[in-house]
Amino acid sequence: MTPEVALGEIARGLQLALTLGAPPLLAVLAVGVIVGILQAATQINEPTIAFVVKAITLIATLALTGHFLLGRLVSFTAELFQRIPHLIG
Repeated sequence: MTPEVALGEIARGLQLALTLGAPPLLAVLAVGVIVGILQAATQINEPTIAFVVKAITLIATLALTGHFLLGRLVSFTAELFQRIPHLIG
């Protein structure tokens, strides 16, 4: 395996990690900003409110996009296993 091939596989893995992590992280980020603005406007500074809302958002996002994300992960893993003989030799 050449360094170029190894770097290519690492890049594909990092790109997949970004694809898998983006939907939940962006949803929680957006909800966190909205809750923070609402808490600042109403002067309710209770950290558990933000935590619960973000946790519910994360669960909902994973429930909605979980099938897509898992499909991408399984597809990547299957392709990687099929490419192993070509990568080694």
